[in-house]
Amino acid sequence: MKLLRYTSPAGNKIALVHEGRVLPPGEVDGVRYPDTLDAIIKERSTYEAGLREVDARFKKGDYADKTIPYEGLAVLSPITRPASLRDGYAFRQHVESARRNRGVQMLDEFDQFPVFYFTNAGSVTGPGEVRVMADHLQKLDFELEVACVLGAHARNVRAAAAEELIFGYAILNDLSARVLQMEEMQLSLGPAKGKDFANVLGPWLVTPDELAPFAVAPAAGHVGTNYALTMTARVNGIEVSRGSWASMHWTFAELIERCAYGADLYPTDVIGSGTVGTGCFLELNGTAARLDPTSRPQWLKVGDVVELEIEQLGVLRTTFVLEGDFSLLNQKKGVK
Repeated sequence: MKLLRYTSPAGNKIALVHEGRVLPPGEVDGVRYPDTLDAIIKERSTYEAGLREVDARFKKGDYADKTIPYEGLAVLSPITRPASLRDGYAFRQHVESARRNRGVQMLDEFDQFPVFYFTNAGSVTGPGEVRVMADHLQKLDFELEVACVLGAHARNVRAAAAEELIFGYAILNDLSARVLQMEEMQLSLGPAKGKDFANVLGPWLVTPDELAPFAVAPAAGHVGTNYALTMTARVNGIEVSRGSWASMHWTFAELIERCAYGADLYPTDVIGSGTVGTGCFLELNGTAARLDPTSRPQWLKVGDVVELEIEQLGVLRTTFVLEGDFSLLNQKKGVK
């Protein structure tokens, strides 16, 4: 299934998506569905079988008179408020390139265990406008990622069984304000204000069975499934990044195992993959400068349109609007 959430004059609705058409399931099976996918996932046993039945008939061509076009819909984030939001560091190409550009050695630890950090689950938004402050525009960056959304509770799950927890996948744009990020990371606590203003998720949620034809084996010595699906990023219509989900070094199964070690995972938890190789300006600018010191860096600005696309997962579009001009970076810092 491909499930989305959109707003209409009648309120917010969940719907099924197939080949550019959208079908609100309640209009054909008479079930009163919640208006969030969060509730659908948390009450999976109540709703999933009915949704799958409607979806199967929808794909066969039934209900054509009940569908509406996808284009033009006011699409919302498929998950309204994740139980938590973690982001991994799973693509080796990105990590290697970023470190090479900084003139530092690749870390041996990258190959020993997957890592992640917690970010702001309250900042998740969907396609459309993202409000930014003045400081966010100091080296504002996109990050091209895929995310999994969990559909069940688990604790201490092993990687071999971890994929059973995944309800679906979506595109994640882990937006980054690089100047804020680098300022605070000097204190060795990881990213916070450079990351917490917006995490863009969408445009829909795709269940794993939809992706089965594209499944590929992981890297040697790893456990889980990757998918041969192309990942691209465009800024103002110009392609700036291209990679593949198949190149993910640490799998979602392995990330879930790490996240669940001695900890509870819950339905609607979101786990990001980390940036695909070439999937952000920080990496692209660094590579360009290493190869040509006269190159000029590119960063995002107000009015830019970012389109992240992953085959089968759709296109996630984001634009930027200025919310205010108060600056933490310019605020006087007391020095004793």
